Amino acid sequence: MSKRELIEPHKGDKRYVRRDESGHFTKDQVDVGRSLAADRRQHAKTKAEPGQGDRGDR
Repeated sequence: MSKRELIEPHKGDKRYVRRDESGHFTKDQVDVGRSLAADRRQHAKTKAEPGQGDRGDR
């Protein structure tokens, strides 16, 4: 699985996205604010690899 990358399509809209093998964006996109809020709500038991923050304890 590819790492998440931070993009800012326009000012104030930051999101984490993944790319497929050909370099196109996948449907796996999440807004930065929602991602960070989810991190605060849950205490992870296992540590995720760098760049794979959304792949932790689900």
